[in-house]
Amino acid sequence: MTQAAPRRSSTRADIASPGGLPDAPAPRRSRITPLKALWPLIRRYRGRASAAFVALVVAALATLVVPIAVRRMIDFGFDVEHAGFIDRYFGVMIGVVAVLAVASAARYFLVMTLGERIVADLRAQVFAHLLTLDGGFYDQAKSGELISRLTADTTQIKSAVGASASIALRNIVLFIGAAVMMVITSPWLSATLFVAIPVIVALLIGAGRGVRKRSREAQDTLAEASAYAAEAIGAVRSLQANTAETAAARRFDGEVEHAFTAASDAVRARALLTGVAIFLIFASVVAILWAGANAVLAGSMTAGTLGQFVLYAVLAASGLGQLGEVWGEIAQAAGATERIAELLDETPRVTRPATPLALPTPPRGEVRFENVAFAYPTRPDLPALTGVSLTVKPGERVAIVGPSGAGKSTLFQLLLRYYDPVDGRVEVDGVDIARADPQAVRACIALVPQDVAIFATSIRENIRLGRPEASDAEVEEAGRLARADEFVTRLPDGWETPVGERGVTLSGGQRQRLAIARAILRRAPILLLDEATSALDAESETLVQQALDRSMQGRTTLVIAHRLATVLSADRIIVMEHGRVVEEGTHADLVAQGGLYARLAALQFGDAG
Repeated sequence: MTQAAPRRSSTRADIASPGGLPDAPAPRRSRITPLKALWPLIRRYRGRASAAFVALVVAALATLVVPIAVRRMIDFGFDVEHAGFIDRYFGVMIGVVAVLAVASAARYFLVMTLGERIVADLRAQVFAHLLTLDGGFYDQAKSGELISRLTADTTQIKSAVGASASIALRNIVLFIGAAVMMVITSPWLSATLFVAIPVIVALLIGAGRGVRKRSREAQDTLAEASAYAAEAIGAVRSLQANTAETAAARRFDGEVEHAFTAASDAVRARALLTGVAIFLIFASVVAILWAGANAVLAGSMTAGTLGQFVLYAVLAASGLGQLGEVWGEIAQAAGATERIAELLDETPRVTRPATPLALPTPPRGEVRFENVAFAYPTRPDLPALTGVSLTVKPGERVAIVGPSGAGKSTLFQLLLRYYDPVDGRVEVDGVDIARADPQAVRACIALVPQDVAIFATSIRENIRLGRPEASDAEVEEAGRLARADEFVTRLPDGWETPVGERGVTLSGGQRQRLAIARAILRRAPILLLDEATSALDAESETLVQQALDRSMQGRTTLVIAHRLATVLSADRIIVMEHGRVVEEGTHADLVAQGGLYARLAALQFGDAG
């Protein structure tokens, strides 16, 4: 994903990013260092985590008791003089197995539910954080890749926090316990075996770094494929209309193949790591078994002692071998955690001040731009606004016109505080909105955009987005005022009719009327109309314009329009060109001036009158 310019937070309440953004060189670190960022989330459930650790230790201790019982059975149980011990030893072993089974089941349940709980919290935290990021971030971010991080990467983390971490801890405890018991059982045999252990550990550490790097590459390439898939599916009708299905499928196939190659490299590294580690470990056990067998034949060791030692050696070897297998999964999770942390490390440029200024109550709806200059973060050298100053009085209707790229929509973006000006200030009711809570500012504004966002839910819930706490009756009244009832009443489920993803089952005019209904339901003192009737036919436009006229009563209204016929009744018209206000006045005044507006009017009306 092409990232926005690095924006770092000095502190974060839950998960702290350990690394840099993709476009910044990352410092050298341990292959699992990023997993430390999950500790604050684990700490929330320290009780469950502690219980899981206790169950893990109990299971490991129960496993370590078994070789002792085996040794005593071999050394004494087959002696006629001690034959009665066999029943006792086997009874003890059954009890040990029962403890092992209960502890293992408890460990599995506690660890797996802990992993599910942590990942659910992490997904909620990441999604909530994404909703706070400003326009500068989303100007460059790919939604498909963000979704990949939110789903695929968190699933990878769940696997590590759940099964992989549990297996790794169990085998570490088992290995340490078995190693200690090996030394107690036979120090000289243990010394021989421990020669191989530093080699194996060094192999795990060295190879693990390569596994993590390849896993990160695999996750990045999969995210690229997901980003393209989300784009293509969102525009599937355009692809079909242009008979571009084959080209799109070919490109996605290439993206998937690239992801497969990267994933195969990661799996190959993990397989090599696992194979070499298992060979070294069990080859050492075979060598120890050979040396121990000779010691038994020489009479310097009992058969039971050798059996106990071999069982501990097998436990230690299997623990270390399985650790090699899960180490790769943990390294993959570290890569996923690093990618999640990069998202959480993004801090919005538009933030709530520590002590925000309160807007007047009740709001009046006055809007003022004072010498505002602005350039989009993706185009810092290309000003979108330069020295813009204008004031809109409470209840006034002001139209903003001008050619494409003049800066009209940018005014709305700044007023909604998606961005902050590079210079100057934007005020609502005399308060600089840069010093106010963005949510408080947006609560004063209702927006009807040209490109309407419709969600895959019912018509009622799409309108209710304007005011989530509104009653069903209020929602339907807003729909009637927006003339949405004209088509809703013909649908089989009425207001409960689902509209499909992005409102695919609705016409452009129907989607526009739902957006207008949202704005009416919002009851905000400032109304922003960005080509609000552009998708309507002549008859619908007349009906909706009447609804808008009623909804404008008592509201400050700013209207962006290319069709000048829709702004003739405005109290004032602002004409913009190249990011500047070049003319201002009524329709008649501006036509009489003979400037840009007069030329636009002549083009649309056929004359200058």
